[in-house]
Amino acid sequence: MEGYITKGIGGFYTVQTAAGPVECRARGILRRRGQAPLAGDRVRLSPDGAAIEEILPRKNSFVRPPVANLDVLFVVASTTQPVPGALLLDEMLAAAAYQGVEGVLVVTKVDLAAADALQAAYAKSAVPVILVDYATGEGLDAVRARIRGHLCAFCGNSGVGKSTLLNALAPELARRTGEISQKLGRGRHTTREAEIFAACGGLIADTPGFSSLDAQRLVRIPKGELEQAFPEFSPYFGRCRFTGCSHRTEAGCAVRAALAAGELSASRYNSYLAMYAQAEQYKEWEHAPQKR
Repeated sequence: MEGYITKGIGGFYTVQTAAGPVECRARGILRRRGQAPLAGDRVRLSPDGAAIEEILPRKNSFVRPPVANLDVLFVVASTTQPVPGALLLDEMLAAAAYQGVEGVLVVTKVDLAAADALQAAYAKSAVPVILVDYATGEGLDAVRARIRGHLCAFCGNSGVGKSTLLNALAPELARRTGEISQKLGRGRHTTREAEIFAACGGLIADTPGFSSLDAQRLVRIPKGELEQAFPEFSPYFGRCRFTGCSHRTEAGCAVRAALAAGELSASRYNSYLAMYAQAEQYKEWEHAPQKR
């Protein structure tokens, strides 16, 4: 019997099978192999359905959000309170791109403040941007269309309104919404672990909110492969003067020339530089397993 994990807590897992949901534990041999089941994992169960015997091959996995086999990662940002940080957004989008997952930026609270700065930052990138206005419903159908037929996760800083967005997309989920802490300028965590729900014709993984430090743990991207996490750089690959160009200070760099010509976003490029500097500090053993 096979199925996919919808939730795991305290060593117990809920697995959705063709016959319905099954509650089970994981075999000790998985732990000894260093294999930790994640929401989204496709698994093979024991004949009696009491235990997970095998985790089937993954196409990707994330530490946070703790989920596997994602198709789409919706990175949620708000126009105000909390004010979005460009580096945080780009770290999450880069993690998605590096893992072969489509990253989509969803901007909430557009009724409270304009999204001009965010739109300008991503206008020259390959990242789709969807503006959501709860008052008019604008943008919700565009998000639903990207969920249909896919396993998706929503992530972003606490307080940006992920639970409110999920409620608007699929009211039947009746997700709790958090309050903004005026003192800290961030939301209180209302979601404790990843949990997968069937909605909007696809599967949605509701995941915890997190900080900038947590975003750096999504995927450890080696500095030599970081350029692959910025899809808008790809048209310039092979056009730099030097093989192995880091696109930082080298003469004859095609990426920097495109930046100077206004073909690339300065905000995105600055995030690349910051992430490259972070990657230089990593030890080899700190990197995540290579992408598929």
